[in-house]
Amino acid sequence: MTDKSLAASNNGWRNPSPSGSLPEVHRSMKVPKNGSIFRKFLAFAGPGYLVAVGYMDPGNWATDIAGGSMFGYSLVSVILLSNLMAIVLQALSGKLGIATGMDLAQACRAHYSKPVTVALWLLCELAIAACDLAEVIGTAIALNLLFGIPVLYGVIITVIDVFIILLLQHKGFRYIEAFVITLIGTIGVCFGLELIWSNPEIGAVLSGFVPRAETVTDSASLYIAIGILGATVMPHNLYLHSSIVQTRQYEQTPAGKRQAIRYATLDSTIALFFALLINASILIIAAATFHKAGLTDVAEIGDAYHLLAPMLGTTLASILFGVALLASGQNSTLTGTLAGQIVMEGFLNIRLPQWLRRLVTRLIAVIPAVIVTALYGDKGTNDLLILSQVILSFQLSFAVVPLITFTSSRKLMGEFANPAWLKVTAWTIAAIIIVLNVILLLQTFFGEAIIG
Repeated sequence: MTDKSLAASNNGWRNPSPSGSLPEVHRSMKVPKNGSIFRKFLAFAGPGYLVAVGYMDPGNWATDIAGGSMFGYSLVSVILLSNLMAIVLQALSGKLGIATGMDLAQACRAHYSKPVTVALWLLCELAIAACDLAEVIGTAIALNLLFGIPVLYGVIITVIDVFIILLLQHKGFRYIEAFVITLIGTIGVCFGLELIWSNPEIGAVLSGFVPRAETVTDSASLYIAIGILGATVMPHNLYLHSSIVQTRQYEQTPAGKRQAIRYATLDSTIALFFALLINASILIIAAATFHKAGLTDVAEIGDAYHLLAPMLGTTLASILFGVALLASGQNSTLTGTLAGQIVMEGFLNIRLPQWLRRLVTRLIAVIPAVIVTALYGDKGTNDLLILSQVILSFQLSFAVVPLITFTSSRKLMGEFANPAWLKVTAWTIAAIIIVLNVILLLQTFFGEAIIG
């Protein structure tokens, strides 16, 4: 924070963070001062894909599968709407990090009182543990489906990825980005082939992108739609994005920051477009296979895995589904662990050794998964997966509201504050997310009374 222009942008903060986010990789990647627009964009490309991982994690798969099997292609429009909202929020997150030099956790500590900061930190840690729990279970299920490894052992195996992160980050942050993009590519190839084999009706798919009244008027459809919308935006992604955009060495001037914000927004928008395609693909495949065959009650990942091979006429269909699930779970645990480090360091200004912080993050998720799996078996892990999504839904507003508040304040953001149209858009999105998540919580605990 020695740069004068950066200090000036922090005049409105009570206690600006004295150090950069993720100090071991902060401003570690060079950005060419000269060269083509494409070359500069490539220098900024990467963080958006780490963020996009959270939008295609195993926690979203069940709702996509249920939506496709029950209602055909009609809920593709809900996935589109949720991704458009995510694009706006992630753009705000990236802008916060670039304009202020602080990630969202550091900004909360710089703006709020200590009791509020500690409360927000605890809620965020709970959400990250819940998210990590979903990814751990998803990875364990994939290992079970592909290799017959018991879910309990699969949960324990997921601890290994802590060491993968340490190895990659030691080599440079670009290696982590390359690893994540490779896994996203793997998921894309798997579902691309699944789409070809499932032979969906193109006209019906395109019409599915158009919102329809039945989605709201039909209580069962509304329930699934809220599940897709309410659990799409992951709170840890907002903290993650505001931090990892700062790995680039953009110029600490208004012009340099404007350029960085422009390229970072383009990066996350393109990456989230891929997340849209993958989520839509899951729902479309479920619609083209299960719904078309009259199987409208397929809602669990394991059921989908076992049904795909006989319905599509090739065992490779189920194998690719399992590979995609494994890649998705591994990707999501990697980014979730990074977010855990960002949150602890940002809220509390505590720096633990990387291996210890990541091991703690992983064990918080692994321990309850091991206990529940040992006591209740696979059925217990499915219930735990649902509980993790409820916790995420509860915490989301505590990340979205501060983000929009900060980025809308001219006192805090200076010339980078949200214009009026963006403020209205962002607060509308926040209101929709908060209302839908409240309904989702009510439906989870009092389902029959709400949708009956």
